[in-house]
Amino acid sequence: MRGAGSGPGAFDSGSAPGLRYVALGDSYTIGTGTLGAEERWPDQLVARLGADGPTLDLVANLGVNGFTSRDVLDEELPRLAALRPELATLLVGVNDVVQGFPETTYARNAALILDQLLVALRPDRIVAVATPDFTVTPQGAAYGDPVLQAAGIRRNNEIVRGLAADRGIAFVDIHDLSLRAAHDRSLVADDGLHPSGAQYALWIDRIAPVVAALLGR
Repeated sequence: MRGAGSGPGAFDSGSAPGLRYVALGDSYTIGTGTLGAEERWPDQLVARLGADGPTLDLVANLGVNGFTSRDVLDEELPRLAALRPELATLLVGVNDVVQGFPETTYARNAALILDQLLVALRPDRIVAVATPDFTVTPQGAAYGDPVLQAAGIRRNNEIVRGLAADRGIAFVDIHDLSLRAAHDRSLVADDGLHPSGAQYALWIDRIAPVVAALLGR
């Protein structure tokens, strides 16, 4: 792990730049419905970790509203080489559920994503994040039967949890936090569907300590 010390890769608080961080995913990564970039969880992660080294520099948020795991493979991963990431996060799966893709397809795609990330990064420089449950939001029922969709999200989360564990990659489960939106509408963005910045802040309470530990902080 990179951290304070001597030798190659040691952090120099006086001159070293932040680790190049790339966020991959869908609407939850790009922060659809938030009021500004500062409310997106990747930006909140960088801010929460602050100036104590090693710091993060969000060089690219590749998330796109509506993207599936296949889209991440086809559209986002090819950009990694030019971005030269030193840390990456992945959150994808909700649109696989909404678009009715079989779990076997999601499992195959998610495995390919993680394996391709491992070509560029060590396992301790990758973090997978669970998909939240949109069905508890005011607009959730507009995207399929809430019971079926919620079950699909849970299954996909277990798939990526297992795939990450098999590869020594950290997995952060924020699914239960998203369920609070059923009773606390401040956790829902103005579009009635996506998380608000306030909900993303709850996610960061869990994600930031995991990333800090991986960075040796």
